[in-house]
Amino acid sequence: MNLFKREMKANLKSLIIWSIGVIFMVASGMGKFSSLEGTGQSMNALMADMPKSLQAIMGTGSLDLSTPIGYFGVLFLYLAVMGAIHAAMLGSNIIAKEERDKTVEFLLVKPVSRTKMITSKLLAALVNILIFNLVTFASSVGMVQKYAEGEDILGDITLLMVGMLILQLLFLVIGTAIAAVLKNAKKATSLATGILLILFILSIAIDLTEKLEGLKFLTPFKYYDAKLILEEGGFDPMYLVISFVLLVGLTIVTFVFYRKRDMNI
Repeated sequence: MNLFKREMKANLKSLIIWSIGVIFMVASGMGKFSSLEGTGQSMNALMADMPKSLQAIMGTGSLDLSTPIGYFGVLFLYLAVMGAIHAAMLGSNIIAKEERDKTVEFLLVKPVSRTKMITSKLLAALVNILIFNLVTFASSVGMVQKYAEGEDILGDITLLMVGMLILQLLFLVIGTAIAAVLKNAKKATSLATGILLILFILSIAIDLTEKLEGLKFLTPFKYYDAKLILEEGGFDPMYLVISFVLLVGLTIVTFVFYRKRDMNI
């Protein structure tokens, strides 16, 4: 069987579950906007009364929560975390599973080079991520437009989803690089998700204190922050450059180490 099709089939069930989950999150999140809007209270005032730590965790910042797109900006943080977790797990699993599940011998006896093998796996992972992102985009546009009352929100959501896609790609290659380098394939997924959690906590800590502002370059969650994207109407060129360097560098690491590694059959 074609390796690309094999990987797509193997990840189909997981993709469906994650897609249903993100649709539910968007629908339930925007549903809360409707209920809060109906109370007649100012959501901005409610958030302003909350402790700074809670505001940081919720990702409110300077977003206008009285508008559908501003409220969606808060929800976007958690959509981005979902997308990043999915990507990190997908990246590490798609590389490590052959050794973990003892199916690596099946691949090694095939007349396929390791370069072609890893390329097919990465392409399958990329397609999975694109589908997840498109599902998130479609459900977000549909739900936010429902409350936007004719306001043009397509451009803002498109920018946010592009930022989320780059974030997904970053954690995908973080996952593949870890799985390719790590000798113990079973630990690849837990390490990849552990790094993601640390970077997410760091992004929250940066919002809590200005003393950590200089560390924002260490966490991709700050590169594609909804507040930055919506207020600036685009992306910071420096963050795009860093993202590109990381994507290329980690992809090279994946190929180099996977081609050289001793497989545990």
